[in-house]
Amino acid sequence: MNNNGINSSNLEYIEALYGDFKAKPETLAPEWRSFFEGVEFAQSGKFGMSDKELSVFQLIQAYRAQGHLEADLNPLYKPTANEALNLKTFGLSDKDLNAKFQIGAIVGKQNASLSEIITHLQKAYCGKIALQAADASAAEYKWLQQEFEGSSFKLTPEEKKTVLASLTKAETLEKFVHTRYVGTKRFSVEGADSILPMMDTIVNRGSQAGIKELHMGMAHRGRVNMLVNFFGKGEEYVFGDFNGPLELEKAVEDFDGDVKYHLGYKTEKKATNGSSVKATLAYNPSHLETVNAVALGITRAAQDLNAGDRKSAVCVLIHGDAAFAGQGIIQETLQLAAVQSHTTGGTIHVIIDNQVGFTTSAKDARSTRYASDPAKMTFTPVIHVNGDDVESCVRGMDIAIRYRQQFGKDVVINLICYRKYGHNEGDEPAFTQPLMYDLIKAHATVRELYAQKLAGENSVDQKTADDLYQQAMDRLQKIFEDTKKAPPKLKNFKFEGNWSGLRKGVEADADKPVNTSFDLAKLKQIGEKAASYPADFTPHPKLLKLLESRKNMASGKDPVDWGMGELLAYGSLLAEGKSVRLTGEDCVRGTFTHRHAGMYDVKTNKAFFPLADTNPKAKLLVAESILSEYGVMGYEYGYTTYDPNSLVMWEAQFGDFVNGAQIVIDQYIAAAESKWQQMSGLTLLLPHGYEGQGPEHSSARLERFLQSCAMYNMQVCNLTTPAQIFHALRRQMVRDFRKPLVIMTPKSLLRHPKAVSPIEDLANGSFQPVLGDATDKSKVDTVVFVSGKFYYELLEEREKSKKDNIALVRLEQIYPFPARQVAEVLKGYPKAKTLIWAQEEPKNMGAFQHVYFKFIEVVQKAGLQLRFEYAGRPEKASPAVGSVHRHKTEQADIIKSIFS
Repeated sequence: MNNNGINSSNLEYIEALYGDFKAKPETLAPEWRSFFEGVEFAQSGKFGMSDKELSVFQLIQAYRAQGHLEADLNPLYKPTANEALNLKTFGLSDKDLNAKFQIGAIVGKQNASLSEIITHLQKAYCGKIALQAADASAAEYKWLQQEFEGSSFKLTPEEKKTVLASLTKAETLEKFVHTRYVGTKRFSVEGADSILPMMDTIVNRGSQAGIKELHMGMAHRGRVNMLVNFFGKGEEYVFGDFNGPLELEKAVEDFDGDVKYHLGYKTEKKATNGSSVKATLAYNPSHLETVNAVALGITRAAQDLNAGDRKSAVCVLIHGDAAFAGQGIIQETLQLAAVQSHTTGGTIHVIIDNQVGFTTSAKDARSTRYASDPAKMTFTPVIHVNGDDVESCVRGMDIAIRYRQQFGKDVVINLICYRKYGHNEGDEPAFTQPLMYDLIKAHATVRELYAQKLAGENSVDQKTADDLYQQAMDRLQKIFEDTKKAPPKLKNFKFEGNWSGLRKGVEADADKPVNTSFDLAKLKQIGEKAASYPADFTPHPKLLKLLESRKNMASGKDPVDWGMGELLAYGSLLAEGKSVRLTGEDCVRGTFTHRHAGMYDVKTNKAFFPLADTNPKAKLLVAESILSEYGVMGYEYGYTTYDPNSLVMWEAQFGDFVNGAQIVIDQYIAAAESKWQQMSGLTLLLPHGYEGQGPEHSSARLERFLQSCAMYNMQVCNLTTPAQIFHALRRQMVRDFRKPLVIMTPKSLLRHPKAVSPIEDLANGSFQPVLGDATDKSKVDTVVFVSGKFYYELLEEREKSKKDNIALVRLEQIYPFPARQVAEVLKGYPKAKTLIWAQEEPKNMGAFQHVYFKFIEVVQKAGLQLRFEYAGRPEKASPAVGSVHRHKTEQADIIKSIFS
């Protein structure tokens, strides 16, 4: 029902609806139920209402839906009247203001005058706090209406003093730093100071609503202030950072550190009622909103480790206005909100809308009225607040907390404020927003405004407020002087909590063998389980042959293929009490239908995951994700930083699409341990291999990962057997440290008759970074090193040509480069004169430019006389050709160059 949906011409229709309302109200649309609820219009069994009553109802609905258009939300500019709320729009006029209307009952004003009804609505929806939630469900909308129309929200005198103290700490820190470190970047909170009392509200009121953990992601604006005044990081660390780079308590060779406004923190916050809330701030690079996905993953891991309790741990994301409107990661993470595999039971979003992004005015930063409008995509309620009215901001947070706990859904607070200085403190904002900054220069601070308000209502006198300010400044001065005399040292990462018992992995660990064996009898039982289904379950007919073959693999009758190797790895870890989580596009069956970790009953569509109940102490989650690389990979990365004891994997539909998440790879996976001492065991499964499918279905961009490899920051593998994937995945969890693992997984190789392993190789073997060749070593004069699926094509050609002078050696782990094993292999061929690196990828891609110097170094150190040659495609701009015919020709030419 729109604003103009009721008039005298359709009163008969309304009468019919009223009859339905009396008989079966649940069949009516929410707006019609709202229309009829609370007022009895029947007169002698007949529905009767004047046109004016109908018009007033429309006006009420307009205020509920669009009152925010006239709300006093902007600290710098006064609101203007909006036609959507004009009396004329509804056929009303000033003459009707004194008339009484029964319809006022639906806002608690039965038989009130129109003037009284409007006054009530303006107070409810057009003040310093406003609601935009017209698309919410009926139950949610009604709940929010009651919050705005019937609220008696008030801060206690003690709460008011706490808010003033919070604002004072926020303002004094910024002013102190501004005068002591002139022009130094800090991305000050000034103008958005109310965010600090809002965060305190989550602790003080959220703890009463069952929140025990708070996991937060935010970009730069106000971050240093948040670290100090909410998380409790000592000011001495901030001053020490400004004075010069701080050192770690104990030197860590590969720790490079990061700038102060990227750093994370964790603490335990005490609520006013005596309870405590664990609070963490996720580390964040300059890539703005990437941290949203990471913080969500951290939150989900916390919930999963607490029996899936969504109410106990909450994610709070603080966004910039231009970023929320402009960054695609916003859509990706909003879409995760209700997806079962990624929901966190509702996120509290706060947009710090300081009305300018870097140097960009709002009109250039977005096409929507509000920065928050992307949230309308998922019907997420938005609470707009005026950043200068701190009590409205606190009230908005209070509503958001209770809404989230009540409905388990996202909610957005749009904190409309301003930015006192430029994008950073060395920037001149008046270059691009001269008029706005004229207003800002003359504008009182949030603390000053609140102190005046409290003095005016006799809550706190002005002298007390001034003394509080001076005491805070004096305290900072003392810390500043002490820090200059004795700079503090940064604390090393502590392996505690979920990380207890683990340690930092170092480069020497890369060459140590890892026992990943598993009892053969138990492994066969797991294999049998993976191939089974309940008696009342009807699998797809095409799966029956697969399941039968898996039974044969489990018994040892047939060798294990890749899909079964994966499932056995999952099952073995589950049996040992390690949870397994795999998400990505199409990953339940696998893009190439090799996995079938779960099956669907063809009669009922009910899902069945054979390994799900392997161990009550461990969980299996294999789930298709939304069509997102960036958001979902970031989420899974975040999950691993909180829970190192679960095998967490993300699979690309095709490995080529991994570059959609390049920011997560570059800023987190490759660099987080070096920058932040933040470790992760995330595993990426990236289908890779040249089979003539064109430029976008060939390459997982192996070269980009290898270019980022250094200081033992991650592992990159291109495997060839099911035993290798089994041991690689188990190795991730068996070792007492965590490193990201990137696997170039196969496509055609998934069903290659030679790409199989006896089940005994899984049970009794271990991961081999290099797989040698069983050829007669005395005849070999050429050693070809190759990685991945290309090995089998070279093997086929050697069998055809019977060239027993060529050895084919598989480099299964490309980084860390297994130099010792490579040297041992080469020394085993005393007559070898040529060393060839063979690859499918173009010369400027793949592993060549990474391994070339590694091989040269090995050869020189071993004192071998070997000529190094490259066999592969020449340098190309595109990863692969678009023609199957051309692909086959190129592939044949590479193979010929090796065997000719």
